[in-house]
Amino acid sequence: VMRLTKPTLFTNIPVTCEERDLPGNLFNQLMKDDPSTVKGAEALMLGEMLTLPQNFGNIFLGETFSSYISVHNDSNQVVKDILVKADLQTSSQRLNLSASSAAVAELKPDCCIDDVIHHEVKEIGTHILVCAVSYTTQTGEKMYFRKFFKFQVLKPLDVKTKFYNAETDEVFLEAQIQNITTSPMFMEKVSLEPSIMYNVAELNTVETAGESESTFGSRTYLQPMDTRQYLYCLKPKQEFAEKAGVIKGVTVIGKLDIVWKTNLGERGRLQTSQLQRMAPGYGDVRLSLETIPDTVNLEEPFDITCKITNCSSERTMDLVLEMCNTNSIHWCGVSGRQLGKLHPSSSLHLALTLLSSVQGLQSVSGLRLTDTFLKRTYEYDDIAQVCVVSSKVKQES
Repeated sequence: VMRLTKPTLFTNIPVTCEERDLPGNLFNQLMKDDPSTVKGAEALMLGEMLTLPQNFGNIFLGETFSSYISVHNDSNQVVKDILVKADLQTSSQRLNLSASSAAVAELKPDCCIDDVIHHEVKEIGTHILVCAVSYTTQTGEKMYFRKFFKFQVLKPLDVKTKFYNAETDEVFLEAQIQNITTSPMFMEKVSLEPSIMYNVAELNTVETAGESESTFGSRTYLQPMDTRQYLYCLKPKQEFAEKAGVIKGVTVIGKLDIVWKTNLGERGRLQTSQLQRMAPGYGDVRLSLETIPDTVNLEEPFDITCKITNCSSERTMDLVLEMCNTNSIHWCGVSGRQLGKLHPSSSLHLALTLLSSVQGLQSVSGLRLTDTFLKRTYEYDDIAQVCVVSSKVKQES
């Protein structure tokens, strides 16, 4: 049994000296005569030849394990009904890798039966390749033997994820991917396959002169022990965003699909399990801002638009809005007004006017919603921040 892997570039150790040294030009001439060196660049360690693997090497999760199996008849007799079976034993299952289950009628002396098996490795840990051969001798005796080949499957990447929840129901996913192998990787693809509730936008490119360019540059190599951060924005689809209770609680975000290449284009692929995040709890009533200006003038009214959502799936609410002034923010309008009935999982938009009496970055606070049925009050402070400048300062467009 021999593992089939990509060959490697032949390397040599250049030995040279100056012409005034004792060997003279001997070493330089030997390097020029060496067929493995690059003509004109004999001192370069990499040659033009390829070498076959000298040992089993490392195999990583997500790669394809390929092996060449050869059964050779070393005797001087013809054997019949030869059946070769190759199984791969993992910690959780046993897989049959044989391309054919039919027996070979006969095998003459000094002849062989060859087979190539392939398997995409999906588990880490100890794997045992079990090769079993059964045959019948000329005397009719049935013979059987097995050979075992043990190897370890290692983890190639370390993947860590972080979730950031936005007020607009958007979810930002940061995926940190670290190369924990001993050789560089070419990252062919790192994508997020969202669940049915979300649309995804990759935030790993920038627009330059009308063209999309990767934030990692044109060379997407990941060196050993290097880490790279990928960012994605997930937004609920319209049919789910309109239902307040759908994204409440634990929701499935999707899964990462990672494809890389190593030595001479050897390919590997990993898919994470379904990523889950805990959606923020909004209680029975949720208040979010739809529109607010970034910069406003001192002591001049400005408008904001709020969205009030009944997160309950069963109870209708009768809400009353109260507006409490702070040291810097003053609300314009009638406090204590009735907003009317708000049915389960429904929303209403509310336009409010306020002004600031203090310059600088001010926090919008002081909204109170009271459910008249339960006599319960919900307080909303630090809803947003707005930059207040003097009216004499011309605002930048």
